[in-house]
Amino acid sequence: MSTYLPTLKQLQYLVALHEHGHFGRAAEASFVSQSTLSAGIRELESLLGVTLVERSRRVVRFTALGNQVVEKAHRVLREAEELADLVQAAGKPLAGQLRMSVIPTIAPFLLPRFLPRLRKERPDLELFLREETSHDAVESLQHGRVDCVLLALPFATGEVDKAHISDDPLYVAFPKDDPRDPPATISADMIDDGRLLLLEDGHCLKDHALAACNRPELRGSTTMIGTSLHTLVQMVDNGLGLTMLPKMAVDAGILDGTDVVARPLKSDQASREIALIWRKNSPRREDFELLAKELRAG
Repeated sequence: MSTYLPTLKQLQYLVALHEHGHFGRAAEASFVSQSTLSAGIRELESLLGVTLVERSRRVVRFTALGNQVVEKAHRVLREAEELADLVQAAGKPLAGQLRMSVIPTIAPFLLPRFLPRLRKERPDLELFLREETSHDAVESLQHGRVDCVLLALPFATGEVDKAHISDDPLYVAFPKDDPRDPPATISADMIDDGRLLLLEDGHCLKDHALAACNRPELRGSTTMIGTSLHTLVQMVDNGLGLTMLPKMAVDAGILDGTDVVARPLKSDQASREIALIWRKNSPRREDFELLAKELRAG
């Protein structure tokens, strides 16, 4: 058995370097100097008697053993985080620091009306937010970079616990002078091939929109993509096609100041579930359920 046990700080430096692939960026993310981070990793390698990282002027490359150590380090750091959570959970409910990722198709529409009330009603809570795509947010949760994620389902999340927040119907948005503007709803067969504008890969709303249409041929014809819902609305406003928007975005006024209208999509899958998820068996389950309750009230 090795007589040397790595410190959590050394493991944090190693994980940061693996995540960013660059000593400078890893040091910045770790809030230390580059020399401090580099020295910490060298000390770890020296005391373990192995090489974890191959260094050159331009490339940082992890050895096979280095990758295995990083994978283990993620688990060790997550366990350490949960130990701290266990202690914190014994204090006041929904207090102290809490890190939450939120996906971009929720954050600008729900958070502005939710955060002011939360700050007022939960003054002891320090909520740190990260805006990430669904894939990156779930990865952050699994690696312990965040405590919970506010996202839209269905999405592959792995083994997590969740709290339902709301159902969010999908709308079809198009120029207001479109001759096929119906009085109430739009069916999937009314969407033209080649006119549907969607978000770039990585956003779960793209998959939700295509699933709601239940028309596989649309996936191949959606050559025009946007980086945000606001970009898609501007593309529609300029006559480039039509898109799909969640009701929460429409209700928040995303179409204000445009000549774009939106009608509900008529489909068996024309809705997404807004949910808060967290790691299974987390000791802060009560906090997350309280947070979900606050979100539902928002």
